[in-house]
Amino acid sequence: MLARCLSASLQGLEARPVVVDLAPGLPGVQLVGLPDKAIQESRERVRSALRNNGFRGHLVRVVINLAPADLRKGGPSFDLPIAPTLLVASGQLARSQLEGLWCAGELGLDGSLRPCRGVIALAAKAHLQKARALVVPPKNAHEASLIEGLAIRTAPNLRALVQHLKGKQP
Repeated sequence: MLARCLSASLQGLEARPVVVDLAPGLPGVQLVGLPDKAIQESRERVRSALRNNGFRGHLVRVVINLAPADLRKGGPSFDLPIAPTLLVASGQLARSQLEGLWCAGELGLDGSLRPCRGVIALAAKAHLQKARALVVPPKNAHEASLIEGLAIRTAPNLRALVQHLKGKQP
């Protein structure tokens, strides 16, 4: 199943939209779309966070595309959009629950949401792109809330975020 979540990559002081797409492939996880080393390492952070929060892992190979492909992406802030995208692809979250949702944040191996840099620029871009909401780690929530008119969502960990997206937790 194709799954998608939205985020952004910092280019100087500007945030450029990035679509995180996931599609099935051969066994394993492959990241494409000019990811740096920190994003390549997100495979292991996301896998551990999912497992340590009670979600089942993917049993087939998936290809995670960070589009546009010609834009270099850096930092661990793509952990958060990758995780729910994997949950949609594995049927543990409904695709509609990610529509219009932007995400940015690093995941701890325990599933905790860790702060990332550039949240004001990302929030401004999400607002311009008519995002339904922006999900960020708790330590970035105040920074993101400086952009008026954009709904900000946060959670202490991945499990709480998924429960919120499913409507089971405020």
